[in-house]
Amino acid sequence: MKIELVVFDMAGTTVRDDDAVNRCLQAALAEGGIQVSRDQINSVMGIPKPVAIAELWARERGGRAPEEAVEQLHRAFLERMIEFYRTDPHVGEMPGARSAFDALHEAGVAVALDTGFSRRIVDVILERLGWDTPGVLDATVASDEVARGRPHPDLLLEAMRRTGVSDVDRVAKVGDTPSDLQEGMAAGCRLVVGVTNGTHTHQQLAAHGHTHLIGNLWELPGLIIQ
Repeated sequence: MKIELVVFDMAGTTVRDDDAVNRCLQAALAEGGIQVSRDQINSVMGIPKPVAIAELWARERGGRAPEEAVEQLHRAFLERMIEFYRTDPHVGEMPGARSAFDALHEAGVAVALDTGFSRRIVDVILERLGWDTPGVLDATVASDEVARGRPHPDLLLEAMRRTGVSDVDRVAKVGDTPSDLQEGMAAGCRLVVGVTNGTHTHQQLAAHGHTHLIGNLWELPGLIIQ
């Protein structure tokens, strides 16, 4: 059965940012007096950022994080990330990303992005990389456009709706975090592919449900195009 849609993650999977998400979130939390390590942030990578902030707050301070505090910290994170993606010279595509998009399109496969970012950040990235040009992507879905972010399947199901693909058995999910893999498994995707040159190692991703693990996106078209 042919794959009709591939849903990629953004930061760490298709977008190179040299771990800026981790650094910006760590700095924003520190402004609010929440000190967390890189590994602690990595453990919530890929899920909607307000949810991640609330979880990290609860781990550090105990109890439920006040909504006002979460909103304030999320605003601080947003501004840092937007400035980074607009101006930092290291921002670019991950190796093989655009060539994978093009190869999939040539084979008649739709390409979508989903992410734990909000739409504000998504649009900045798309403009910076030139991916807002017609024909590069068939759909993008941000975490603030669905009821539930990862590890729930809502982002992926919305990408299916926007691309007109109705059978999840014809969908592949690709990402570099456990929450990406969990999303794909929760949706029942035929292929759930972890990419190990992003935020998590092969060993870290292997502990979570998947159908394939690859070292980079150059390897992906060979899995999809039969």
